Amino acid sequence: MNSMLGVFFSALKKRQSMEDMVYSIQKGDFDLRNDLIEQYKPFIKRSVSSVCKRYITDTDDEFSIGLIAFNDAIDRFSYEKGTALLSFADTMIKRRVIDHLRVQSRKKQELSIDFSVATEDGYAQSLLEADRSIEFHKEEIDAERRRDEIKSFTGRLQSFGITFDQLVQASPKHADARKNAISIARIVAEDSSMLNYLFQKKKLPLKILESKVNVSRKTIERNRIYIVAMVLVLSGDYRFLSDYIKGVLKD
Repeated sequence: MNSMLGVFFSALKKRQSMEDMVYSIQKGDFDLRNDLIEQYKPFIKRSVSSVCKRYITDTDDEFSIGLIAFNDAIDRFSYEKGTALLSFADTMIKRRVIDHLRVQSRKKQELSIDFSVATEDGYAQSLLEADRSIEFHKEEIDAERRRDEIKSFTGRLQSFGITFDQLVQASPKHADARKNAISIARIVAEDSSMLNYLFQKKKLPLKILESKVNVSRKTIERNRIYIVAMVLVLSGDYRFLSDYIKGVLKD
């Protein structure tokens, strides 16, 4: 038991220490920034190497991109987001390196019909394989973002007394009904007074809404959960859930 508590408090102390360092760096401690980056160079190399599928050295362009991404992660990081710095930095590093490899892959395909890339180790990797690797890591990052987005959205729903299961059950079964509900949600999302009413009262402004749509109050109330959910999507920063709405409207 004592050993378990020791590990716990050790991890907590490390987290607080990291938080203090990041806070000081964001306040302008340039020397501490350099020390932190120097300390975590091995971490940056591992993160970059996992994308490139090869050993990365200090002289590689990809390593420079990783350093810049780690530095940017320090500036953009906030513990209020509930994510550890290294997890946040790892995501940023991989995203930047993936973007770089995509650009390089396109340039090589445009300039040469030779579909192989030689590394310092003498290992030849086809551009097709590189593209597959890039796509795989992009899918991993997208999956992580999707999970974070759903987690955030679920939290917003709960603040309105709605569970994700309730939303699934309340979703209109017919495409036309879903489109009509989304149209109503868009009217609310684009009207600041109705949007404020919804956020403050945690319910739809039915009287005002009735005067702006060509559906009955009964229809609005029947689709209340779905409409509220769609308002949250339309008024929030939900990339993947927004794609869902676009798909519904195309059906």
